[in-house]
Amino acid sequence: METIRILDYQPQFAEDFKRLNIAWISKYFVVEPHDLEQLDHPYEHILHDGGQILFALQGDTVVGTVALVKVDNSTMELAKMAVDENVRGLGIGKKLCLAAIEKARESGTKHLFLESNRKLAPALALYTTVGFQEVAMQDTPYSRADIRMAIDFE
Repeated sequence: METIRILDYQPQFAEDFKRLNIAWISKYFVVEPHDLEQLDHPYEHILHDGGQILFALQGDTVVGTVALVKVDNSTMELAKMAVDENVRGLGIGKKLCLAAIEKARESGTKHLFLESNRKLAPALALYTTVGFQEVAMQDTPYSRADIRMAIDFE
């Protein structure tokens, strides 16, 4: 397997961001309006105020992605993580997760959270492995979300 490189957002990968997420979300759930806001307009809904999008590349092919959505000066959401179905199980999700955690920490974030669904056992196991712990659920724009996990850096 070729080495996986993690890169910061580049506009030429915007369609890959959408493609990977639509494939992943529609396999298990229904794509919701908030998904499309972020996927169709990543600059306006993620990047413009300090959020980030990372990409995993295998050779020249984008095989995974994850976003950090800035909530406020001390809080970010890890969101829109997706890995191409053909390369799942190779540790790409973990590399993306660890890179996103490091980016959040470097940006001064004190609280990093994610929302997921309990039926996604492999994803939840990954999140636990990299340091996320379950916390109380809060209001969410996603009908599919039934678990919230977080890491506090303080």
